[in-house]
Amino acid sequence: MKIREIHIYAHDLPVKNPPRVMSSGTVWSLDTTLVRIVSDDGLEGWGETCPVGSTYAESFAGGARAALIEMAPGLIGTELWPVSLHRKMDSLLNGHHYAKAAIDIAAHDLIGKKLGVRVSELLGGALTENVPTYYSTGVGDPDEIAKIAKERVKEGYPRIQIKLGGRSVEADIETLHKVWEVVRGSGVRLAADGNRGWNTRDVIRLSRECSAIPFILEQPCNTIEELSVLRQVVNHPIYMDENGINLSTVITAAGTGLVDGFGMKVTRIGGLHQMRTFRDICSARNLPHTSDDAWGGDIIAAACVHLGSTVRPDLNEGAWIASPYIEGHYDEAAGLKIQNGHIPLPKGPGLGVIPDKEQFGNPVASY
Repeated sequence: MKIREIHIYAHDLPVKNPPRVMSSGTVWSLDTTLVRIVSDDGLEGWGETCPVGSTYAESFAGGARAALIEMAPGLIGTELWPVSLHRKMDSLLNGHHYAKAAIDIAAHDLIGKKLGVRVSELLGGALTENVPTYYSTGVGDPDEIAKIAKERVKEGYPRIQIKLGGRSVEADIETLHKVWEVVRGSGVRLAADGNRGWNTRDVIRLSRECSAIPFILEQPCNTIEELSVLRQVVNHPIYMDENGINLSTVITAAGTGLVDGFGMKVTRIGGLHQMRTFRDICSARNLPHTSDDAWGGDIIAAACVHLGSTVRPDLNEGAWIASPYIEGHYDEAAGLKIQNGHIPLPKGPGLGVIPDKEQFGNPVASY
């Protein structure tokens, strides 16, 4: 089965109740990139990649499309099977995993449709039909964040990620204490996500002044070297997120005991092919992790949920999707939705989502 056509689309995803505030920046809408691949037998598969602006990570929407346009002509006629496909992409362009991920996701969708199976089966088999998720707050007023956390506990979320950083550490400490006041005893798990926005001094202070609150520190600082410093002096578990840029880094972090878990993005690491390997590395070292992405619509959401359904339940920190933060769906019938803090696994073959491509307009490039 080979690639006959590649079509690249640009689509705007406005943020619901804007803006979305993180330590790395403030966003009002996100520019997502979709890829439609048509095989030599006429079947089609969809992929997507959606960086959160241009300061969250070493990626941005224009870069994704430029990378896809660079690779696309050379991918016509390429076998769709993941190993061959990734070797071909790597021969055409070095790096740019977040762009290659869109091709990877589309290939998995197409292969699943061809074989009549769901992507979760291609990834080893679903362990649950209701994948846990988590709610991610923005950076905000301590009382408002505590109110949001209390509401999400009532809605059944098993985990809440509190966005922090980019402001005074005193405000972050106050936020954590107020959140703990309203969630204590509920069993909900907490993540304090600095999104690289702290220095080691402030993380040490925050951890010590919140020593009685059980939470994980998710990517508190910008570099691996800073995480190594913190590893020796804080009592809270440390998860790697933005530093987890490839499998080599994951292997080093897991093998050296640098971190206690990961927040991992499907597109950042290069797609579902790499995520499957990442999942198995974490399973071998008993490291909890997420299966999520930075942003995006139903295509990215479906990819995250299919992988998330295959994660060992005791290590599954949830599949985060942007559905609560954006309006509408690509597929009004099968678009992914959260129910009681969990996401039902799509039923159809492939990703289980059939986008209405008319809403994307004309492709920005076709091959």
